[in-house]
This record gives sequence, C-alpha cells and structure tokens, in this order.
Amino acid sequence: MNSRKIKTWAWVHKWSSLVCTVFMLLLCITGLPLIFHHEIGHLLGTEVEAPKMPANTPRASLDRVLEVAKAKHPDRVVQFVSQPEDDDGLWFVTLTPTPAPTDDFKSVAVDARTAEVLAQPKFDEGFMYVMFKLHVDLFAGLPGKLFLGFMGLLLLVAIVSGVVLYSPFMRKLDFGTVRRDKRPRLKWLDLHNLLGVVTLVWAFVVGGTGMINTWADLVIKYWQYDQLSALLAPYQGQPVTPVAERGSVQKSLDAAYAQSPHSKLSFIAFPGTAFSSPHHTTVFLKGNEPFTSKLLQPVLVDAKTTAVTAAPKLPWYLTALLVSQPLHFGDYGGMPMQILWALLDIATIIVLGSGLYLWLKRSNSVPVPKAKTEAGESNGGGAQPVAVMKEARP
Repeated sequence: MNSRKIKTWAWVHKWSSLVCTVFMLLLCITGLPLIFHHEIGHLLGTEVEAPKMPANTPRASLDRVLEVAKAKHPDRVVQFVSQPEDDDGLWFVTLTPTPAPTDDFKSVAVDARTAEVLAQPKFDEGFMYVMFKLHVDLFAGLPGKLFLGFMGLLLLVAIVSGVVLYSPFMRKLDFGTVRRDKRPRLKWLDLHNLLGVVTLVWAFVVGGTGMINTWADLVIKYWQYDQLSALLAPYQGQPVTPVAERGSVQKSLDAAYAQSPHSKLSFIAFPGTAFSSPHHTTVFLKGNEPFTSKLLQPVLVDAKTTAVTAAPKLPWYLTALLVSQPLHFGDYGGMPMQILWALLDIATIIVLGSGLYLWLKRSNSVPVPKAKTEAGESNGGGAQPVAVMKEARP
C-alpha cells in the first residue's frame, strides 16, 4: 500500500482501538470467570445439586412441583420453570410479582423426584452476579447492552484494520518475529501484532457473537411482533388466562413431548410472559446433540385445554442469536473448549493491554528515517509502514 492508504488505515485502527480498548479489557476480564461459571459455582457451594437417587426413581408431577414452589411465595406468579442442562433431577421455578419482564424475581429449586424444596438460590448477588452484570450490560439494562454492542462493533473494525496494516508491517520480517534486542516499546509492538494475528479469528468470532447477544431483547420483541402476533390473532383482545382456569402444566408438557418426541426440555414460559402469549403455556424444547441442544423449538400449548395449537420454526435471526450465545462463552465442547477459550481470552487481554501501553508510551518513540524500515531494510521510498504503525497503533 502507498503512504496515504497506510495512514488512513492506521487512523481507523488507532481510534477504533482506543475507544473500545478499556471496555474490551473489562469484558475479557469479566468473561474469564464466566467461562467456568458452573465449575466456580460448585467450588463456592452456590450450585444446587439434586441428591443421588436410583435412575428409575419415579418423578413427581410438575403441577405438584409448581404448587410446592408457589407456596414459598404465594403473592407471586410463576413466570418460568426450567431444568439444568446436566441435571434433570432438579426444577428451577422463577416467580415474579407480575408476568411482565422484571429483575425482581425469586427462584426456588425443587427436587424433581420428591417435590421437596432444596434451596432458594439468589442469582442476583455475589461475585459471579457482579461479573455477569458487568459483562452483559454494565448494570445499565438495555442501554448498557447496546453500548457494549457498539464497542463490539468497534472491536471488529479494529481487528479488520489491524489485519490490513499487518501485511505491510511484516513485508520485511518473518512471521512471528519479536525483536527482543530492540527497545521495550518495539518488543511490545511485535508481541502485540503477533498475538493479535494469532487470536484474530477467535476475537472476531467472540466479538461478533457478543455484539449479536446485546441485541437479544430487541430480537425477541421483533419475533413477537413478526411471527407470534400472527399466531395469536384468534386470541386478540382477550385477557391473560387466569390461573384458576388453566389446565395441568404436566399435561401441557406431555403434549409438547408428543409433538416432538426426541427432544429435551429447555424451559417453560407461562401465559403473559415475554416468551409466551397471554393464552398459551409455551414449552421450549431442544435437541439431544451438542449443536441442536442450543437450538430451541417452541411449542404453544393452549393454557386452558392443554392442546398444542402451534409449533412454529424459529426464524433465522433467533437461530443466529441462540447459536451465538453458547459460542460466545465456549459452551459447545465441554472442558477442553472452555480451557481453549480461557487461553485465547488471556492472550486477547495481553493484546489489549499491550495496545494501551503502546499508546501511552507513544511520546517516547523515536522517529524512523524515511529511507529505512525498523528492520533496517529499504522499502523503496515513501512512508514506512512500521514508522506509521509505531505511532498509530494503540
């Protein structure tokens, strides 16, 4: 590239990096413990575990489970019920003041075999909760999510511009060169460039999926407007089905399984909640394979009759959201993938930290002669890529 193009790309890389670096550092640091959130929960003793019982132990009716959970908070309504991915001996029942979305929720863990309350875990406090909220929305709700999504977009711009600049930078150097005999700033520049290129695919994937995840609330609302509204047209104008008029939740679950017999339960959304309609108990099922276990199939069951009324396929944008969420945290391949994600996360922290260091130390840089590159070789005249990048790369 000529001098003008290099300067343009260097300017884009510098400012896109500078604006997002601090926030990306925060996301990488808070994301590291979230990769191992299940394992950390077990170590801290905050994970609820069902007691060991024979595999053929009969299961309690889901209606009984909900009755026991609601008795703990009789002034609240059941919003969701779910099971952990790795333990079908537990039910987690979420109760809120109203069916509307809220942060004011209580969770009750009930044994799926005995219908006994095992715990009332508090998911809105503690170290992991603080890490999660900082990582997801900076404790600022939807505006915080959208702001972090914009920072993710700037990260993608910084990655692309960094790749463009890396080609002229490495023209006279072997790949992976770190010039240890040079001054510290130049060594850090080489290390910054090397780790940036090595981790660029991972950083692009995690940055892109993270940006998509920040749109979750908006995507779900659009799905409700785009597809659910058409399915619910016959019920338009009717109020939320009263609890006293609803049929058995266990029968609703059985009807959903009959609709998709080779599926597992992800969660159940009750009438009037964000993931359901005022007139349906919506059962979200998932596949049994590692990939399909992240894809959901909603089954709308009439809350009164417990008959299946629809099982719409999720649109592509919701599928993209569901796929991006576990990919963002490395939840596809078990512990080996979690360890890989953690190592790449640490490498990205070094890239971001070294970029910040290079920017702060820029005033100490020594101008490079126009006729030579930093490696001491001619570049055929014009501006020197390394000289530009030394001053421009954060």
